Amino acid sequence: EVEVLDRLTEEPARPYVVVLGGSKVSDKLPVIKALLPKVDRLLIGGGMCFTFLAAQGHDVGGSLLEADQVDTCRGLLQEAGDRIVLPVDIVVAEALVADARLKVVSAEQIPGDRKGLDIGPHSVAAFTEHLKEAKTVFWNGPMGVFELAPFAAGTRGIAKSVADVDGLSVVGGGDSAAAVRQLGLDESAYSHISTGGGASLEYLEGKQLPGLAVLDEAADWHAA
Repeated sequence: EVEVLDRLTEEPARPYVVVLGGSKVSDKLPVIKALLPKVDRLLIGGGMCFTFLAAQGHDVGGSLLEADQVDTCRGLLQEAGDRIVLPVDIVVAEALVADARLKVVSAEQIPGDRKGLDIGPHSVAAFTEHLKEAKTVFWNGPMGVFELAPFAAGTRGIAKSVADVDGLSVVGGGDSAAAVRQLGLDESAYSHISTGGGASLEYLEGKQLPGLAVLDEAADWHAA
């Protein structure tokens, strides 16, 4: 696990592409800030993309929005230039239900009475183009509410594209690993599926994993 995560942080083979999803941008801010100087592309989907879209001045309708993070996201977009890639289309519905009536809309024009619940097919295609070129990929967080079939296509598409990467492909635990299993994808198609969940993100932020700190202390103790 640590060996693989080290390959993501210490001179990764390039292009190095990170895909981040999940619902809250506030949960991922430390890792975004840590990775931005290191990655060639940072592809952002999931509920967290709407705060970035709002930071670009777009109306996100009833989608998940962390209003207190909009300024931070705006700063990250300015710092990153074209290295942060956001969805171009969004799957929206009036409600988060299994029989929802879906509509795919431009990411810049989400209707006020709809909420974004997955990235759209053009976004999957655009993200896939970046992944095809990549030699190192880290993916953490679903692209939509994959637990409900109508909103699973984005996560399925990205999961398949990450599996097809010609290089190191690392799935960062938690919801991403659950998505791979729930969607019935071949786990052996990935170089590594991290079991650490949030711990893998913390390691990429530069924090030491609790278990490793204990091991290091033990090694120091014996060395002394």
